[in-house]
Amino acid sequence: MSGGTGSGGAPNGGTPSTGGDGGTATGGSDGGSGGSDGGSGGTDGGSAGTPVAGAGGSDAGSGGEAMGGGAGNDGMMHWVGTWGTSPQLTEEHNNPPNPPGLANNTLRQIVYVSIGGSTLRVQFSNAFGNSPVTINAAHIALATNGSGIDPSTDVGLTFEGSPSVTIPAGQEVFSDPFEFALPQQTKVAVSIYFGQTSNTVVTGHPGSRTTSYIQTGNAVSAESMSSPAMTDHWYILTGIDVMAPTTSKAVVTLGDSITDGRGSTTNGNDRWPDVLSRRLRENSATAGVAVLNMGVGGNTVLTGGLGPTARARFDRDVLEQRGVRWVIVLEGVNDLGNTGNPQQVADQLIAAYQEFIDKAHAKGLLIYGVPILPFGKNTGYFTPDREAARQKVNEWIRTSGKFDAVIDLDEAVRDPNNPQNLRAEYDTGDGLHLNQTGLKAMADAIDLSLFTE
Repeated sequence: MSGGTGSGGAPNGGTPSTGGDGGTATGGSDGGSGGSDGGSGGTDGGSAGTPVAGAGGSDAGSGGEAMGGGAGNDGMMHWVGTWGTSPQLTEEHNNPPNPPGLANNTLRQIVYVSIGGSTLRVQFSNAFGNSPVTINAAHIALATNGSGIDPSTDVGLTFEGSPSVTIPAGQEVFSDPFEFALPQQTKVAVSIYFGQTSNTVVTGHPGSRTTSYIQTGNAVSAESMSSPAMTDHWYILTGIDVMAPTTSKAVVTLGDSITDGRGSTTNGNDRWPDVLSRRLRENSATAGVAVLNMGVGGNTVLTGGLGPTARARFDRDVLEQRGVRWVIVLEGVNDLGNTGNPQQVADQLIAAYQEFIDKAHAKGLLIYGVPILPFGKNTGYFTPDREAARQKVNEWIRTSGKFDAVIDLDEAVRDPNNPQNLRAEYDTGDGLHLNQTGLKAMADAIDLSLFTE
């Protein structure tokens, strides 16, 4: 079967959160109550209701076998995600600008891939929609500047041989595999000409840190868009896979706004997973390691927050990613920063990490733990009790021996003279999020040999 739709029910409604992209801050930039990406009204997906893509990535489409999770295959090639993002129900204030809206118009989105390849497929999601999404046409091309593309690279996608597809509510779809000369570490543009689709209940990723463009009518092949509406969010597009040698595998970075890219440069591709990806590419032993950023602004591990919790999305965002071999877990600060019972939350975080470890090991993955980073100067999050809970969690991460390795980014970015704080030169100013210098320091502190195992 080529380009099959995924299975899975509609996500459950959840608890509004003090996190999220584009919201109003009270005590921290973008962070309600000083939080990690502010704004209210997120949706917490239930664990039974999170859709999966292509029945867990096992539908390869025509032209090759897919690989989901850590298991290998008997052939010389398999699907590996080169770019991906974690979908959620887009908050109302982050919906596509209207006018013009998505229906009967073209959305062009720019993404930054990790590894290259010559056979690709693209994933689109209506996981959180409540009505069908119709794609009349979708194209991919190498991006130039702004909304521009290199028209000589423009390729139209098909879905089971058709240029159009309708994605039912709660489902996802892959394009058919297609030939495309994709360089590593480059920007590509995916342009979608929509038919009927909602502009108010939209699957997306608010924290794109990348500008998207909406042009009226059908402009999927336009070299540039003449008068687009612009928005710094992604919608519907959730992944790009490449057919790669079985020696090529992916690392998933699971986290919150610190991983999603808060503090990075819009359109700069300098999130810490981006910097890590470039380092991997420059090292011959890890040049084939793809990076899939599954950070979600305002996200929590346990309950509340924005988007499905890390527990609810772990299977979809980690285990079902194509070609995954490693996972880095850096999440929990939003759980601690919003609780009135930090010691209880610390115990629950440790239990959740053990759950992640057990699931990863059952799929043959290596899972690396990162101690929760300092937030001592964030007035909305910090209390002595929450700091004690952070230390309890971090002690377990460092000493329990449960993770396959510990990547101590807390040590890399904390103030050596006051370790409950970030180093001043790495702090965006809210005491919680890191600036571009700090994000680079995080990536530079990671031992690349962890991705040769």
